[in-house]
Amino acid sequence: MVAVKSHSRTWAGVVPPLVLWCCACIVAAAAMAAAAGGGGEHRYGGARYKDPMQPLNTRIDDLLRRMTLAEKIGQMSQIERENATANVMRDYFIGSVLSGGGSVPSPNAAPAEWVQMVNEIQRGALSSRLGIPMLYGIDAVHGHNNVCRDPRWGRCYESFSEDHKLVQQMASIISGFQGEIPANGRLGAPFVSGQRNVAACAKHYVGDGGTTNGINENNTVATFHELLSIHMPPYYNAIIRGVSTIMVSFSSLNGVKMHANRPFVTDFLKTKLRFRGFVVSDYEGIDRLTTPQHADYVLSVKLGILAGIDMVMIPYRYTEFIDDLTLLVNNGTIPMSRIDDAVRRILRVKFTMGLFEHPYADDTLATELGKQEHRDLARDAVRKSLVLLKNGKPGENPLLPLPKKATTGSILVAGSHADDLGSQCGGWTITWQGLTGNNLTAGITILYGIEHTVFPGTDVVYSENPDASFIQQNKGKFDYAIVVVGEPPYAETFGDNLNLTIPAPGPAIIENVCGSIKCVVVLISGRPLVVEPYMETIDALVAAWLPGTEGMGVADVLFGDYGFTGKLSRTWFRSVDQLPMNVGDAHYDPLFPFGFGLETQPSSAA
Repeated sequence: MVAVKSHSRTWAGVVPPLVLWCCACIVAAAAMAAAAGGGGEHRYGGARYKDPMQPLNTRIDDLLRRMTLAEKIGQMSQIERENATANVMRDYFIGSVLSGGGSVPSPNAAPAEWVQMVNEIQRGALSSRLGIPMLYGIDAVHGHNNVCRDPRWGRCYESFSEDHKLVQQMASIISGFQGEIPANGRLGAPFVSGQRNVAACAKHYVGDGGTTNGINENNTVATFHELLSIHMPPYYNAIIRGVSTIMVSFSSLNGVKMHANRPFVTDFLKTKLRFRGFVVSDYEGIDRLTTPQHADYVLSVKLGILAGIDMVMIPYRYTEFIDDLTLLVNNGTIPMSRIDDAVRRILRVKFTMGLFEHPYADDTLATELGKQEHRDLARDAVRKSLVLLKNGKPGENPLLPLPKKATTGSILVAGSHADDLGSQCGGWTITWQGLTGNNLTAGITILYGIEHTVFPGTDVVYSENPDASFIQQNKGKFDYAIVVVGEPPYAETFGDNLNLTIPAPGPAIIENVCGSIKCVVVLISGRPLVVEPYMETIDALVAAWLPGTEGMGVADVLFGDYGFTGKLSRTWFRSVDQLPMNVGDAHYDPLFPFGFGLETQPSSAA
């Protein structure tokens, strides 16, 4: 299970070796088996589940009937990699292992270390009685199917848009992860096409982008019609495209915790929508079914499993989970049919991924990490995602594109975010919350991009926080200024923000610099922020979002090598008092509407 987002380079050398190698090619295995001749049952000692030539359901049925209750419950358990010793994997029949945010084999671990770790864990899993391979998951946010309806939510940058129609279109990313379903393939069934593809996870089901006041893990109040028309549609598209897993949300729907919401997990998702992959909990998600957390774990396990959760993310308390679930099955509280449904779904994904044929990581892919063609693609994504919100004051010529040659000989670059790779990348970068500074990952800052784009002879003066005296002392020295300010890195609840103002010293920098020098403000943020108080002062405004590691992409467009083409995927409000406000609302009065974005043409004279 893995979730992937557009800023995939923010995990630098950590994610790719794991996600690229956690799946395999069942087609190739079947071809090799066919070439080897018949007699599948003889070759595999009568274990039809080991024979790639057997039909999928035959393999699932054969393996399921051989499994003990302990082996079944082990498959439903997902534990943290630091607990996943070979003995634990073998003795508890663990079905899945994950890396939580920032969980690594060692600081700055090389791909070879990741490969070695994953393969050692897999060897432990394969040494169990039935040799069922484990599924390796990355706890990451590289692309979702939720809809952010309130930018005060700290997970807004994880969402594609406030508009479900755009999110539905972006569900095509699933085919990028898992591969395209062939023309004669079955729509709606889990599908992973080959060894270089990964199993995708749509999350968080359902309505986590609509919580009251945008508070993370809070309650979403919605009628059934609102739920079906706003929050549910992207899941239709995800299921049709064969998404392998769906993660349940921490949040509640009309007061009912989604981790305990059987009507929507089992009755709607599995039965009505006919989702055939497996449902996974969020990180210690069932623990949060009681207040305080983990107060009555037996109850939490009961509610979560009966709701329809198939695999439980229990990073540390896996023995307690296994014991409690075993008790609940043995005393008849949870029927064996519910356990079998969960395990059948998990095995379906594993067989579809080809894990039984190719369980180990392919270290030949290590050379794919950080390839120039991948960085070039990321740079192009930066160019296309920039949104130009203002370009020139009324009655004046547009400021952008900027000239590469300064008539005075100098330009000013100001703001801490101009030279801060960590802030460009945001949260979920190497670590869970991300970090500021330039020691986190490889990449190019916006300042570096500017310095290497202007013509020789143009001096780029950088001041992180210029005060009024600095501006006065350098009066007339600069042709123009580029001010780069914004949010610090954050993730999840740490990003919940009820005022959404530009963090200090950003506002002071804007006033000091733009009050005296023609300036463009480049805003680094995971969502719209309050900018209306500065609109008369600044000459141009660019929403750069979280551009990741390729800061050259920002310079490419500022200086006219490429034109601005990006459009807003979410409404830019005037004041937080208007929130929540989304396109189509009766009280819609934005500063910049959904879909807005000024355009420029490339300039050969820039």
